[in-house]
Amino acid sequence: MEAVQDFTGPVIENVERVIVGKRESIELLMVALLSGGHVLLEDVPGVGKTMLARALATSLGLAFKRIQCTPDLLPNDITGVSIYNQKTAEFEFRPGPVFANILLADEINRATPRTQSALLEAMQEYQVTVDGVSRPLSLPFIVLATQNPIEYEGTFPLPEAQLDRFLMRVSLGYPSFADERQILHNLRREHPIESVEQVVDGAALLSLRRRVWDAHIDASIDDYIVALTQATRNHPDIALGASPRGSLALYKTAQAWAAMHGRDYVIPDDVKRLIPVTLAHRLILKPESQLRGRTAERVLAEILEQTELDIGEL
Repeated sequence: MEAVQDFTGPVIENVERVIVGKRESIELLMVALLSGGHVLLEDVPGVGKTMLARALATSLGLAFKRIQCTPDLLPNDITGVSIYNQKTAEFEFRPGPVFANILLADEINRATPRTQSALLEAMQEYQVTVDGVSRPLSLPFIVLATQNPIEYEGTFPLPEAQLDRFLMRVSLGYPSFADERQILHNLRREHPIESVEQVVDGAALLSLRRRVWDAHIDASIDDYIVALTQATRNHPDIALGASPRGSLALYKTAQAWAAMHGRDYVIPDDVKRLIPVTLAHRLILKPESQLRGRTAERVLAEILEQTELDIGEL
């Protein structure tokens, strides 16, 4: 898995020049890229979600587009529109911002459900259909969507079916004292994003994904992943547990995490590390559990403690 490390290492270090003290979050985005999945960046405003997406795209040298989601945003504003050309007497398709490698959907929960659904086909099928014609997207393709978990006025919460399309949900969190002081130092003049350059060939992601698939997962860890996912469907605090897409997300990200850390095999700690970011957003807690202050992350922590791993074959 040396090739995976040689690819991800420079990217992570380059992005860290812009996003200080958030190496773990950057690594998780690299896991999503290696797994071919999409990421929901959920955090309060001003912690660097947009800068993280821009720095990542620049480091990879991939086409980057940004959509500022608002209630008046239409589906065609994302997918594109056919315009009549008077000279040729034909309709010409003008591609929308979705025709990029990395698409940032900023404040996705401010777009209407109709517009949000315009992303579903792109995220799942890697194509868009406009005027009855399906057009493939350029690969690699990843959606990084941001939302503010605090302010809900004038927003349209993502439905469960759409949340399930995201491979993982990542939060940056506030920086530490030392990191925030370093941020002030870095921003004394121009923003670090202005000096970030491409460090790898992003097109190599497609071949690296096949290498990630070769990371060995023992049958006992297969059973462990399935047991953890099924435990979410039987927990007394959970109204709706994780779907099979959740267990597949945990499986794929565990392979990518192992490869990124130089291993060609997955260990139980990989699964334990990734379960909060791959399954928490797929769970719906019962109302009475929410009133008691229960959270999906806390429930998953309990499930991890209660679910045993049969290491006889490891």
